[in-house]
Amino acid sequence: MRPQMSGWVSCFSFLLLCTYYMSMARNANTLLELSSQEYFSSLEPGRASLVYFSQDVSPGARLFLEQIENSAGALQDYGISVVKVNCLEEDVSRYCGKENALMKAYLFRGNVLLREFPTDALFDVNAVVANVLFALLFNEVKYITTLVDLQNLENSLKGRSNIVFAYVPAVGMPEHRAVMEAAFVYGTAHQFVLTTEGALLKNMGHEDSNALSARLVFCHCQQVPDLTQPCRRTPMAQSLTTLNIHTHLKLMAAPLVTEVAEDPEKVSTVHLQLGLPLVFLFSQKETYDVDKRTAEFVAWQLLGKAGVALLLRDAVDSNVLLRFNIALKTATEGAQIKYLVLEDTDEIIALVEDKIKNAQIQEDEDEEDEDERENNGQDIQDDQVMEAVYRDRKRELPLDLIRTLTEETFNAALTETAHTAVLFYASWEAVSLAMLQSYAEVAVDLKETQGISLAKINCWDWPDVCVKENATQFPVLKLYEKGAARSLAYTGMLGRAELLRFLRLSSISCPLKLTTIEEVEEYLSGEVHAALSSYHSTSVLGIFCPSMKEAREAFVEAGNLLRGYVTTGLYAEDDALVLAHKYAVPLPVLLLARREDHRIDSIPLSKQSAQDMVQIIRAELLEAFPEITVENLPDYLSLEKPLLILFSDGDLNQRTRTDMLGLVNGRGHEAFIVCWLNLEKTPVGRGVLKAYFGTPPPLPLLVWVNLHSSGQVFAFPSDQSVSETNVLSWLEKLKGGLEIPSTTLSDEDWKPPLPAYDFLRMMEDTLPEFTVHTVYSRGGTNGPQRTEEVSEEKSTVREEQMEEPGLEAEKGQPPGRDLRGTVPRLAGREKQPKRHTEL
Repeated sequence: MRPQMSGWVSCFSFLLLCTYYMSMARNANTLLELSSQEYFSSLEPGRASLVYFSQDVSPGARLFLEQIENSAGALQDYGISVVKVNCLEEDVSRYCGKENALMKAYLFRGNVLLREFPTDALFDVNAVVANVLFALLFNEVKYITTLVDLQNLENSLKGRSNIVFAYVPAVGMPEHRAVMEAAFVYGTAHQFVLTTEGALLKNMGHEDSNALSARLVFCHCQQVPDLTQPCRRTPMAQSLTTLNIHTHLKLMAAPLVTEVAEDPEKVSTVHLQLGLPLVFLFSQKETYDVDKRTAEFVAWQLLGKAGVALLLRDAVDSNVLLRFNIALKTATEGAQIKYLVLEDTDEIIALVEDKIKNAQIQEDEDEEDEDERENNGQDIQDDQVMEAVYRDRKRELPLDLIRTLTEETFNAALTETAHTAVLFYASWEAVSLAMLQSYAEVAVDLKETQGISLAKINCWDWPDVCVKENATQFPVLKLYEKGAARSLAYTGMLGRAELLRFLRLSSISCPLKLTTIEEVEEYLSGEVHAALSSYHSTSVLGIFCPSMKEAREAFVEAGNLLRGYVTTGLYAEDDALVLAHKYAVPLPVLLLARREDHRIDSIPLSKQSAQDMVQIIRAELLEAFPEITVENLPDYLSLEKPLLILFSDGDLNQRTRTDMLGLVNGRGHEAFIVCWLNLEKTPVGRGVLKAYFGTPPPLPLLVWVNLHSSGQVFAFPSDQSVSETNVLSWLEKLKGGLEIPSTTLSDEDWKPPLPAYDFLRMMEDTLPEFTVHTVYSRGGTNGPQRTEEVSEEKSTVREEQMEEPGLEAEKGQPPGRDLRGTVPRLAGREKQPKRHTEL
């Protein structure tokens, strides 16, 4: 049988072994529905069952029932039945009548209650299986929190049993399920130990960047009779899946060294069957004892990575030349055994690890070529921005359209075109990379546009420039106008559409000075900026008498502040009163030309500061009955008014829209914001509803929430239709204090979980030799020089080493000069487009 086929057969036999323990594995994905009396009368001693006592199935309970129904087959494989008990009015069971029973599931063994689970702890199939098995095996799987606990457990088991130690970041994860499934099968052979304490993992010596990912370590205590000797520990290199754990435990149970007396071509061990290489050490009778000790030493170093066999030359007829002392056999079908001459054990270990590394690199490349990758939760990074960058890493970006600036070229580049946009970024920072994607897409859109050029500067390489431009928290986009004294910073979303809109609108004068009434009419009709009509729907015009100098200057400042977001015009000629009479408005005044509904609104200016004007204009640009999205929510929250939100699972029908618009246009609507949220387009709204209600009521759902004062949340009665009359009556009850809030939100400030990093300041504080005030010479050679020595080959057969990315200095740059250049260059080369893998 071929080694790879044997490996799959072995893995398949493990799955069959699991079913050996099952007394009920025939009705996969079947959820039993019984009455309370039927359930309790059918209980069998020792038989486990997961039960949910249900009265009326609410939307939240329906989602939970879907998860346990999907888990029924998996749990039945372990002899655990899954039951939904329908509680009738005549039921007297204490579980049917128990308070909050709808928010819990119960695990029984026979008629003995083992555990109550909150329904939100059983959020998916993995969580259901993991938590249920954990509860059933609670006495067999030890949970520990400190390194002392682990050491004490090791001491108590020395000479008797081995330990399988597992760390998972949280219970209910897929890795937790895999550990518990392995414990169900192997729990009688090994002592399983579980922890969720990351500090314990670090205390064991795992301090690398992946320390918080799930880990499994096999502790060899059974062969340690002396309490003063520590137990050897072998970590599992692969991710925690049921198959990988099974493979690792099989390797730990295999003989440390296999003695063979036949031709290596005919030898097959469990390592080869599982796809791992096998190392042969040739020995002879005179040196057998020494060779065996050497083989055991190598085997411990390669445990879990490769097998080790000791081949006695005296006991086999072989054509292998006497000068060879090592052979390497891989599990690849048809691969030739390699015979080598090595001088020490380090070379053996390096040879095998290089083989494994090269194979892993090839495997990773093959996986990257797949259009879709299997997503089991392990591939998702904690940081969603980093995950998005990683997911798009193969995407080709037209970076040749974006000029790369340096300390020497920065100032000159700002004078070459009328407008220059500069992206300040860090080549290793995820948000910078995400924004660069949008920036490159915008570069394509603006390729044929005259007067706007796009550039970028890596603040890791040129910190002095970034500090001078006050760009220390990345990424930052600034627009520079030729001859202007100050730049314009972008503060919007990082998407392509938002960036393009900002750059296109920023390229026009704000405010645009108009000198004739004809120009005013053309401006208000949209003819002046017709080419930019798709980027804005409202134009703002300020009209002032020539004597209104203070108000006019404040409007000019407001226009500069709104540049890139709003188009503004200014008319301050002697005949300004003619316009005032035409539109029947007093001066000073703002006119808002709304092209969508072809109307012009007027706003008299009673407040004449620039900030007041900015606030007035921003408020007027908001919609009357907006659809709330992630992008526009901050604008509406800034008004600090209560929100009347209609949550909908799709578009609104015409009747509902008409009723809601009636509220918008009715009396007293200025005191609150009437809006709606489409959960199909903005699924984060489901999380909002869960925060408000725990178990969300049916949709559509009208909610009143006052985030800026009491924090109280009120839900419109579900037994009433959402009509203008009913809602107005309900609002009157709210005003009179006759309604009870569904929940009250905390008064904590809505801030990012962590403050923004001032990266350059951190670099200055932590690395004295790398200060932001030093001017670096690009061709300098000061500082220790980094050299790499290549040792002479010590074997007759040596595999070519694959180059490690990032170890060699960039061509044309001397190595080891300073910290700049030691990270992968984001886009330092401009000669050809770069694949996103270089980011």
